[in-house]
Amino acid sequence: MTNIPFSGARLWDSLMEMARIGATPKGGCNRQTLTELDGQGRALLARWGREAGLTLTTDRLGNMALRRPGRDPARRPVAIGSHLDTQPTGGKFDGVLGVLAGLEVMRALHEAGAETEAPLLLINWTNEEGARFSPPMMGSGAAMGAFSEAEVLDMRDPDGIRFGDALSAIGWAGDAEPAALRNLEAYFELHIEQGPVLEREGLDVGVVTHALAQQWFDVTVTGEESHAGGAMSHRRDALVAAASLVQAVERIAREAGGDGRGTVGRIAVEPSSRNVVPSRATFSVDFRNGDEATLDRMAAALRESAGAVAAERGVGVEVTPFWAFPQTPFDPALAQRLRDAAAARDIPFRDMPTGIGHDAVYVAREVPSVMIFTPCLGGISHNEAESITPAQAEAGMLVLADAVIATAGLAGAA
Repeated sequence: MTNIPFSGARLWDSLMEMARIGATPKGGCNRQTLTELDGQGRALLARWGREAGLTLTTDRLGNMALRRPGRDPARRPVAIGSHLDTQPTGGKFDGVLGVLAGLEVMRALHEAGAETEAPLLLINWTNEEGARFSPPMMGSGAAMGAFSEAEVLDMRDPDGIRFGDALSAIGWAGDAEPAALRNLEAYFELHIEQGPVLEREGLDVGVVTHALAQQWFDVTVTGEESHAGGAMSHRRDALVAAASLVQAVERIAREAGGDGRGTVGRIAVEPSSRNVVPSRATFSVDFRNGDEATLDRMAAALRESAGAVAAERGVGVEVTPFWAFPQTPFDPALAQRLRDAAAARDIPFRDMPTGIGHDAVYVAREVPSVMIFTPCLGGISHNEAESITPAQAEAGMLVLADAVIATAGLAGAA
């Protein structure tokens, strides 16, 4: 495919131009979903798509689908996708690399006047991050049937703003049916690894074979308010009890071994006064593992620890499931296509799982799907310091391009 002018330099320039929308003082991006800045990023992608001859359709959840026709309109599209929204202190590349690498594939085909047998589709999924509206991956999840459209549209952000109202306010509420995005022949997603493995091993590409299972919980600890000057012996301190359970989350994940993960990412205390013993503490728990039976044991260990802490400290502890999805395999044939593409270009790669949720994890429930990873500096992501090199971005884009075109078929190719 050397006659198709894929341009790593053009991809990099596009990444840097998109990064100016929501740029932060420390070099990252704050382009949270359904904000005015998200609307600006979407508009820029739409303009670039028009210039590359793509036709845009937007569904009722704001998912953007930019279509390039194929020679055989009866074939379902081969799709490339990811997301443009970021964390509040996010980086320039998480999600955005996948969207703009897909755009570069479309641009190069347009410039070459090349035609694929199957149509191609570039997708920008709404609210992958879940930073403003939780849970994450709502656009892809609803399109694949994991959430109802009404459920998503009625979600509220921390300020009580409704998802559907925010979507309308930025002008990106379309009229297409989200479920139409299930009608795909294949789905590819390029993403930074968000971990250190590829960088440590000196590899340029990861072929993602599966996603770890996840279980999320909300934990509420209920004690009793009392004056900070009161005796220690009679306290029912909700925060101290919660702190024991936070430590238990780390212990449980470490004892699970292998690819066990345990994270407490959010905690709140009431009444949040300097001289009042807290009566209530709530926190999130995120458990992940490649083995679902082990993940279930991790969840059981959390409940066991909660019961022990409640008895020891005289508090109430409630562990409530919040969100979960099972271990998800990606399509073996598409994974092999990525390996073949990397090998043909002498790009060093390895197989690996993802411990992180991505839109591809939901899409894989309904559509043959696969992911590609590129390295990122120090494995850092969801951080303004997130960084990759132009060469890493180009390597991932080239493997993506070759595998997508091999799947869609290049018209006139022998």
